[in-house]
Amino acid sequence: MTRAAKALPIALAAALLAVAVAGAVLSAGHAAPQERVIAAYTTSLANRSAGQIENALSAARSLSGAVVRPGETFSFNRRVGPWTGDRGYRRAPVSYDGELILATGGGVCQTSTTLYGAALLGGMEIIERHRHFWPVNYARPGLDAAVAYPDVDLRFRNPLPVPVRIRARRSGERLVVELLSTAGGGRYSVETEQLAIHRPAIMVQRDARLEPGQVIRATRGQPGREVAVYRVHHRADGSCERTLISRDSYPTLNRVMKVAAQPQ
Repeated sequence: MTRAAKALPIALAAALLAVAVAGAVLSAGHAAPQERVIAAYTTSLANRSAGQIENALSAARSLSGAVVRPGETFSFNRRVGPWTGDRGYRRAPVSYDGELILATGGGVCQTSTTLYGAALLGGMEIIERHRHFWPVNYARPGLDAAVAYPDVDLRFRNPLPVPVRIRARRSGERLVVELLSTAGGGRYSVETEQLAIHRPAIMVQRDARLEPGQVIRATRGQPGREVAVYRVHHRADGSCERTLISRDSYPTLNRVMKVAAQPQ
């Protein structure tokens, strides 16, 4: 074999290596955008019953991994529901028409509420959201999102030109919902404004079962509230846009005291 013939494979290998290196550099210069957290919201699991926590986490597992494509409307009920016993949901306290009752799936609303907070901070367009009858203890008034399968839903639309992925998980005594995407719509914050507070009245009921002088507090009572929620879009140029998202009225729960019946 001549010297030129021996040199040919070496030159070819060097050329292929140069092409590979150039390709790697080009790929690195045009790397695909990396997914990142564009919004996150948490609610507390403290002081919740074991059943409520288990149901909230079951709903979070069903929710996690959902992908909302550009322009698509996401439905919590369609993704998570129905929360029935045959799907592993337990009976736990739930608010129904102002009363606290035991129902299968009690606690699921904490997951929808946590998702709602993340959707607000992620710039999602809210299509449907409902308040609870009474304020909940895991979110500020106006920031709760009640759900009841199949008619009471939480829905939002993705206005971004890229998909958004939902991640839900437990972190210690907190329930966390994050929105992840390769691009965000900017930085958002949420403000609540208390428009009015209506103090509860004290109602006295006579109870023949009580001894004279005995007084029992039947209900603690809580004030009624009127609350407005605003979303603030903080732009890169330093300007802000404040948009009214909702205005809610929570009724007053009067304080009821039971006393002994009047002597005959």
